[in-house]
Amino acid sequence: MSGPRAGDRVPGPRAAANRPEGPWGTGLHIAIAVEARKAIASRVMASITVLLVIGVGVLALGMLLAAASGDAQVLAKLGPLAGVPGWAGLVGVVLQITAAAGVLAFGVALSWMFGREFADGTVAALFGLPVSRPAIAFGKLAVYLAWSVVVAAALTGVVAIAGLALGLGATDAAGVGSLARIPVLVVLSALIATPAAWVATLGRGLLPGIAATVVVIVVAQVAAIADVGAWVPFVAPALWAIAPGTVPAAALLTVPTVPLASGALCALAWSRLQLDR
Repeated sequence: MSGPRAGDRVPGPRAAANRPEGPWGTGLHIAIAVEARKAIASRVMASITVLLVIGVGVLALGMLLAAASGDAQVLAKLGPLAGVPGWAGLVGVVLQITAAAGVLAFGVALSWMFGREFADGTVAALFGLPVSRPAIAFGKLAVYLAWSVVVAAALTGVVAIAGLALGLGATDAAGVGSLARIPVLVVLSALIATPAAWVATLGRGLLPGIAATVVVIVVAQVAAIADVGAWVPFVAPALWAIAPGTVPAAALLTVPTVPLASGALCALAWSRLQLDR
């Protein structure tokens, strides 16, 4: 094949950035690498990681110690878990805390990842990059999901160390199964928080994404009270983690629909992004 001839138009960086290459757009691997560097260097992501991992572990440990001392308020908050001994009691408390705090923490992280481009005024520079804007959105989501897996593993490790520090000793197969629910709940919580990315893009800032996360939490609470939560993707992960026997396995299959729909809508919003409105 011959190269370009004199007079032929050669697309510039901006044209290349807006020309899709397959369903993921142009330069996805570049977007992932750049977004990973941003996340690693971010104090916000580091703070959320510490609060979610260390904070949940310390809070669970404190509640168990307070319950052991006979604190009536803590015993009332723990409910049926107050009398559960050993690893089952520790994991149960961690799951309750994570179910409430995990979605909020992940929603704040996503709101920062997407909303900061508008808040800091860096979104204008993205229009001149040789990377398509949908690829940037997918790159952010890919880094976010990878980070959630790291958080899940770290929290599980912290809980295991806390259990050993409490003198619970080695656990049996049932205890290992209970402990394994922690990383699964963390990752599923990250998946159902993904609408924050789309709303942060539409709202061009952090606050809309955080507001969307609060709405997700409220919807989950209402659905749980209405006794239809097992089949609501925003509720199923928490219900399954706390009481696996009450949630059919098929109900958990609804959870991936949330990140798939949110990711598609987010990529569409970024592909249509304009600086003037």
